[in-house]
Amino acid sequence: MNILKTHDLSKRYKKTFAVNAVNLTIHKGDIYGFIGKNGAGKTTLIRLITGVAEPTSGDFELFGLKDKHQIIRARQDIAAVVESPALHLNLSAYDNLKLQCVLLGIKEDHKVVIESVLKKVDLVSLLVDRKKKAKNFSLGMRQRLGIAMALINNPKFLILDEPNNGLDPEGIRDMRELLLRLNKEEGLTILVSSHILTELAKLATRYGFIDKGKLLREITSEELLKESRTAVVIKTKDVTQAVAVLKEANLGQVDVDRELIRVYTDVSPSKLITLLAKQDIDVDHIEHVQDDLESFFMKMIGEAGK
Repeated sequence: MNILKTHDLSKRYKKTFAVNAVNLTIHKGDIYGFIGKNGAGKTTLIRLITGVAEPTSGDFELFGLKDKHQIIRARQDIAAVVESPALHLNLSAYDNLKLQCVLLGIKEDHKVVIESVLKKVDLVSLLVDRKKKAKNFSLGMRQRLGIAMALINNPKFLILDEPNNGLDPEGIRDMRELLLRLNKEEGLTILVSSHILTELAKLATRYGFIDKGKLLREITSEELLKESRTAVVIKTKDVTQAVAVLKEANLGQVDVDRELIRVYTDVSPSKLITLLAKQDIDVDHIEHVQDDLESFFMKMIGEAGK
């Protein structure tokens, strides 16, 4: 089942397309990593799906529903935290959630609902300390409280725009574990928009890459692993001379980043060491690596710009 499917979805501001004929598909159970640089169109597409903005052209299906009136009703089953959580900083977590229950017209016992959702996001301690105001929370706690508010109506589809912004490494790890648990235990389909690609690689099951409003490609995590190139990374103080030797040997593409040389080749590290040693070039470190998500993305952007 498709949770979301867009059909040439576009949004134009004056003469500029923020989203340009995007055809994107999110399946039930996906953790969909939506990847793009700042200004690539990620947030605009999220605004179109959530109804904050109207498309210039194209349309989309939500939970398989196409009719506009059906989509408006279906939006009750999605929740989004865009940019930063909309919290009342002078209220406690409990009172923020109670207000959310009232606004959403939740008929169940509010106390039971609030306790359940705080447990889901690992904020059980706030059931004891009900007077602590949100303005005194850490950024990580605020982010999780924002997700709790999004979950209070038991959505089927959760949309998060840059949920790791500003978090320290511990907060990023906690966010990752929370989303993985919600996906596995609650069966929640999640769209995560982010530019922190190293973290997204530990989380997503599928990816969509967007640049300048255009969707470059969709790919599963398994397909990404198969397509990622392997390289030999060499660290040396004689970078210029080493690059010249490697390029002359024509072993494969050679990229340079300060003291690191990356050679996309099937030649073993030991043979490369021998080749460089013949030219009196000392190698400080050498290893086989596989392209990460960022390298894959930058490669696609480069190919799209040709």
